[in-house]
Amino acid sequence: MDAQSIQEMIFSLLPFLILLAIWEIVWKLIALWKAGRNNHLAWFICLALINTAGILPIVYILMHKKKG
Repeated sequence: MDAQSIQEMIFSLLPFLILLAIWEIVWKLIALWKAGRNNHLAWFICLALINTAGILPIVYILMHKKKG
């Protein structure tokens, strides 16, 4: 692979990486807000430190849904 093709590949992946970053930020902020309101310090720290493309925040939100 030459430098030109590598550069084209990077630019083709850029929109996907931007969308993935936005996805992660939105879910992380929602989960951090909920963990903070529920006084779940361990969850708050894990959510703040671990990047999982939104998977861990979604798991937290689903596990701690209000019933009813």
